[in-house]
Amino acid sequence: MDHLAIPVRDQTRSRGFYETYFGFGSRPAKRYDDGVLMLYNAAGFALALGPETEPIHRPSWMHFGVGLPCREAVLRLRERLVADRIELVEEWDGPDYVSVKCRDPDGYIVEAFWEPEMAPPGTRGTARPAPVRARLPRSGGRGS
Repeated sequence: MDHLAIPVRDQTRSRGFYETYFGFGSRPAKRYDDGVLMLYNAAGFALALGPETEPIHRPSWMHFGVGLPCREAVLRLRERLVADRIELVEEWDGPDYVSVKCRDPDGYIVEAFWEPEMAPPGTRGTARPAPVRARLPRSGGRGS
């Protein structure tokens, strides 16, 4: 997969979120004639932010993820999200999978995760979800 297109209510706010937390500012954004704003990460993946004025409906299970290079990178991002009062919806911290899921300005769930190529013997499947330490209020009047 090379790109993902999602409808958003406020492209400026969404752009800031994805550039700040998920690396979508590695090359200049491009705006198309239909109003879509295309953001790019260092791997060349494109995130298309389409302008939408109607309420955005999405299944509760829907999410998309960004792999990070190490466990510590996920934990550092988690701390930044908490410090910036971004709503966390789930965390997982186990020997073979580390993850944090948060909501973007439109309520989409975005996951940052890390998993080793091969977990140490005897550890696969033993991790349990880490409880979310704090359910933080969404800031800035974000839409759902």
